[in-house]
Amino acid sequence: MSTLTRLGLPLCLVLSATACAEPAENPQNASNTASAVSATTQAIKAKPQESSKKWQWQTVAQGLNHPWAVAFLPDGQFLVSERSGDLRVVNTQGQISAPTSGLPKIDVGGQGGLLDVVLDEQFAQNRRLYFCFSEPGNGGNSTALAEATLSADKRSLTQVKTLFSQQPKIDSSAHFGCRIVLTPQYIYLGMGDRYSEKEQAQKLDNHLGKIVRLQRDGSIPADNPFAKQAGARAEIWSYGHRNIQGMTADSQGRLWMSEHGAQGGDEINLIEGGKNYGWPVITYGTDYGGGKIGEGISAKAGMEQPLYYWNPSVAPSGLTFVGNNPYGQDWEGNLLAGALKFGYVARLKLEGTRVVSEEKIEVGERVRDVRQGSDGFVYVLTDSSNGKLLKLLPQ
Repeated sequence: MSTLTRLGLPLCLVLSATACAEPAENPQNASNTASAVSATTQAIKAKPQESSKKWQWQTVAQGLNHPWAVAFLPDGQFLVSERSGDLRVVNTQGQISAPTSGLPKIDVGGQGGLLDVVLDEQFAQNRRLYFCFSEPGNGGNSTALAEATLSADKRSLTQVKTLFSQQPKIDSSAHFGCRIVLTPQYIYLGMGDRYSEKEQAQKLDNHLGKIVRLQRDGSIPADNPFAKQAGARAEIWSYGHRNIQGMTADSQGRLWMSEHGAQGGDEINLIEGGKNYGWPVITYGTDYGGGKIGEGISAKAGMEQPLYYWNPSVAPSGLTFVGNNPYGQDWEGNLLAGALKFGYVARLKLEGTRVVSEEKIEVGERVRDVRQGSDGFVYVLTDSSNGKLLKLLPQ
């Protein structure tokens, strides 16, 4: 019997990291909500609006095997990770290379495999990159973060070094999370709760359902919020997360993330060090098949509200901010989020940290990653065995 069968995972989670069904609204505990939600932080329920424009996507490449992340090489080519465990280069003509050699052993299966990949800011000089993956080991597997150097011919990785391994390892093929954000001093890694271990997201003695913050060499910053707390994992930056599928920094260096709920309750969060984001104690979602999660409450003192949540679920994926672009001034500073479940890109317009509108830009396929390239264009990866790299054309 497989791990997924033993855990009783819904079929949608066996097939992919996505939400399962469209739930009814989660009943809120009114007294808890009134006392716990601050005047400055109020969760906004998503109201996606169909776009008034007919957007077109250009196929850059197709034939990728469940592509998970795209990075933009200085020569105009693309580096693409595949969940099936391979790293490939896509050239400007859309040709897909043979797999790059040198990757560590990866536990491929379910939602696990080779996941996020990002380039060092000085990649043109040092050819360094970072990637995360499902790492096998005693007790099962877990999310791990590694750095490596890409050879000049792009055929191999060298100097591969694992910087971080999520603890403990779990016998599961679900909820790895695995998004990376680099800042000049730190690496942030967002991880899932591994599905069967959701209660651990509230405990500080493990890395399940956490964001960790590391120095660029993998060491632990002395000023991490729990670095001096007995019994806590010193790498932890924030906790109470379910399954982080998108993460990015804005122009002010603030950390934003998207995570999956169960049935409903997908969230956009603005992350602050040391904060508790509530899972599984509070959520705007319900359990698979119906029924409440925990006490069935959506707010509690000491736990952060999301900035924005979807109900029904859209299964958010890649997340990126838009800078200079060919789509118009109205896009500047917008937040883009992929939607696996309904096959679109959500263009979220912000006023400060408040989401004021959501435009649905239809893709028609499951969107796994969305990023703005160095050329200013928006690119997405579609999640299938014949996955595509697509480019959004301006009007």
